[in-house]
Amino acid sequence: MAFYKNDAFNFLSKMTPRRINNAAKVVSSFYISKWLKKPIQWGKPFTISIEPTTACNLKCPECPSGLRAFTRPTGNLKEDFFKKTIGELHKTLMYLIFYFQGEPYINPKFLEMVKHASDKGIYTITSTNGHFLNDENARKTIESGLDRLIISVDGTTQETYENYRIAGKLESVLQGARNVVKWKKEMKSKTPHIIFQFLVVRPNEHQIPEIYKLADEIGIDEVKLKTAQVYDYEHGNDLIPTISKYARYRENADGTFSVKNKLMNHCWKLWHACVITWDGLVVPCCFDKDAQHRLGDLKQLSFSQIWQSEPYQQFRTKLLKGRKEIDICTNCTEGCKVFE
Repeated sequence: MAFYKNDAFNFLSKMTPRRINNAAKVVSSFYISKWLKKPIQWGKPFTISIEPTTACNLKCPECPSGLRAFTRPTGNLKEDFFKKTIGELHKTLMYLIFYFQGEPYINPKFLEMVKHASDKGIYTITSTNGHFLNDENARKTIESGLDRLIISVDGTTQETYENYRIAGKLESVLQGARNVVKWKKEMKSKTPHIIFQFLVVRPNEHQIPEIYKLADEIGIDEVKLKTAQVYDYEHGNDLIPTISKYARYRENADGTFSVKNKLMNHCWKLWHACVITWDGLVVPCCFDKDAQHRLGDLKQLSFSQIWQSEPYQQFRTKLLKGRKEIDICTNCTEGCKVFE
């Protein structure tokens, strides 16, 4: 995770000896596991993703929420369950990624939960499609103490934007961003660090220079270009960019496509992070969008029991033996190195 200067100072201000000590344990156990090819797990994860909801107002073509393609139930994270989970983890947790599937602001208690985590000294992050950042929600976002706000803006004109963000209104998103910038200035707040995330696909790649200009005009802190995960890529896909560095896939001599990233038989995610669904399931990472690899249920066990459980260790063992045998890994483009 990259940090800008002010954002980095904010993150470092939340560090405690206990959190630093836990992170050192996690990093050490990861490298020992790589060396021994055997899962050694010390400490607790210092990054978790918690899912506020599976519901979404848009119908993006490569998103299970947008496609309404989940086999798991749709619902909202409950505030009491969230507080219980944070109560167990907050002393070692460095940052909370407050999204997985769905649009976080649909959960009516979302910002109250952000405030609770922020009050525990946790660096909080969320990602939104920007349609719910009305004036009131923008003010409440600042008041919540949210540290990083990622707003998806995948086009600089309505025609291009709605090509991927189906049912979305670009002007609503841009006005939402303006609302957050306005309240951030009025309240003299250093947070959140506001990011325009631009998912680079073939229909919008020509607008990359324009997104930087638009962000500067509004007062956005950072623009992040993101490569798109495509499910049906082997025989090409209209979403795969023509600009190679923004594509996760390479074209082979026979005209088929393959994932650029080499599947190494280790993964940093399985040592320092995990995902918790809205209804308490613990899954390995954000590529398990339908929660098929369920490593535990927080309605039945504590997080500590799940993190060191036999199912978790078996999954880590399987990963160290061969990631290509794990379905969610085959389309993975995440790096395997610490701090990559």
